[in-house]
Amino acid sequence: MLLRYFYDEKLAHASYMVGCQKKGEAVIVDPMRNIELYIQAAEKENMKITGALETHIHADFVAGSRELADRFGATMYISDEGDENWKYENLDGINHVLLKDGDTFGLGKLTFEVMHTPGHTPESISFLLTDGAAADKPIGIFTGDFVFAGDVGRPDLLEKAAGMTGTAETGAKMMYQSIERFKQLPDYMQVWPAHGAGSACGKALGAVPSTTVGYEKQFNWAMQFDNEIDFTQALLDGQPEPPYYFAVMKAVNKSGMDLVKNLPELKFITSVREVEKLIAEGHHVVDTRDSQSFSKGHIKGTINVPFNNSFTNWMGWITDYKKILYLLANPSRMEEMLIALRSIGIDQVLGYAEAKAMIEQSEVLDSYENVSPKEAKKMIDTEDISVIDVRNLSEFNEGHIEGAKHIMVGTLKNRLDEVPNKKLIVQCQAGGRSAIAASILKANGFHNLVNMTGGYGQWVKEVK
Repeated sequence: MLLRYFYDEKLAHASYMVGCQKKGEAVIVDPMRNIELYIQAAEKENMKITGALETHIHADFVAGSRELADRFGATMYISDEGDENWKYENLDGINHVLLKDGDTFGLGKLTFEVMHTPGHTPESISFLLTDGAAADKPIGIFTGDFVFAGDVGRPDLLEKAAGMTGTAETGAKMMYQSIERFKQLPDYMQVWPAHGAGSACGKALGAVPSTTVGYEKQFNWAMQFDNEIDFTQALLDGQPEPPYYFAVMKAVNKSGMDLVKNLPELKFITSVREVEKLIAEGHHVVDTRDSQSFSKGHIKGTINVPFNNSFTNWMGWITDYKKILYLLANPSRMEEMLIALRSIGIDQVLGYAEAKAMIEQSEVLDSYENVSPKEAKKMIDTEDISVIDVRNLSEFNEGHIEGAKHIMVGTLKNRLDEVPNKKLIVQCQAGGRSAIAASILKANGFHNLVNMTGGYGQWVKEVK
């Protein structure tokens, strides 16, 4: 048996290649949209990709199953559990197998058994894997967003992100029953989840790539309950805000979207005048430089989302999927950026310009000031000023600057009417999110502001 692990740090997403070396065939479990890494691995191992397994209709990234089906004629193995709202669509012409609890299918000496594990979503399934060449019992289970290292999948996404009222509590009760069933599995079995630390699909995910059933039964907080009521309350409490794009991903993965090969090619923009014209026309123009450089000088109306491991998440929060997007970037990193954006379905990227060249061409640059916590405290004491705290609600509730108004950065674009019309101090926990928020405010006409570097963490050390 061949098992390979792939991890997208920007999405905290794990996928897997499982192959039978004797047969020379492999399947991909919960594939990402960028399938090139799988192709490279298959070629290296002299494998043919024949299948794509999905544990559920994902909300946080575009699944690559349809890309694999188009490129290789791979069969999609997908859930047929859940009600009519949770059935895959637009499968005509695609080889696919609909799966229910207890179904099995093979790949050479390998056998996959389906286990219905609802809770995170109603149609969620897990795959138990048996290597028939070596054993007659399963070696492990691909749990998707059901069980993580140290956590379990959140059940509230349908309600919070997709607006399906009442589904959070129902999902939590389903999760309790699924966990009780999980506890019956042998302790030795390995657990291969679809996410690690940093994913918004849970609230306490561990940073290790895999675990075991026995370890999770002993140390996973969600496995310690013996009654449904207490479990439900604990599971729903403290879940982070789900990014806006999660609702889009649910629809995309259910119905499918354009194949990458059919997306338009990018236009390279060489004139700052054209960039300014695009902004005036209402298009998204995102500057991907670091926040320090952006604060010192940027084209008025641009929003700053630095290209780092948080880039994909924040672009999913702030992007209007109905608008065309242009980037100011380092051209050598454009391919990486496109992969990141397309991984969450941001396909309307029509052009880019070299950020450095555009800044050099611009005759008038906008900017904002960065201040330390000590400087911010002095401003609060001597000026008529408002503090905008853009952290998650759970962080805010744990401690905040007295009098601060909480508007989570991802929701800011839709809550501008709540921003006081006075001088602002924008802050987060360490300074990164507040820099994004400052750029959003600047782009929307709030120019009388400063960004507090070091955030609340430094405030506690220097001031509190």
